[in-house]
Amino acid sequence: MQTMIKRQVATQACMDRFADKPYAPGVRDCGKLAAHALHKLGRKAPLLTRATHKTEAGALKYIRKAGFKDLVELMDATLPDSRIPPAAALPGDIIAMAMPDGDPFGCSLTVALDNGRILGFKDGVCQVLVPLAYVTAWRV
Repeated sequence: MQTMIKRQVATQACMDRFADKPYAPGVRDCGKLAAHALHKLGRKAPLLTRATHKTEAGALKYIRKAGFKDLVELMDATLPDSRIPPAAALPGDIIAMAMPDGDPFGCSLTVALDNGRILGFKDGVCQVLVPLAYVTAWRV
């Protein structure tokens, strides 16, 4: 039970910091959202927190310079051996959502909430969403 309370507190912290706020690369983006969730659950995420980009192109450059093809590879390195089916995600877990074909990031990182909902960016704002197309997920 303690674990679920800790997860609820972590997801509330993500909601307080990101929900209903505009997308701002390097300040409020999916990588910063995922890093915040990891931090609140007691996990370090140096690959996410070291990024100091101010544009999407800068974020992509950082990912590639770090030796990764996309965000999925970066998250696999951040949370090794932690992949889970998205349907098994608990509040606070990270879920990679599908992006349009050709998107260089390969996915958009979101935070699992409850009742199958996620916190992520859509239409330039961080909001609570009902996911449609998953890529994968990681247990935090």
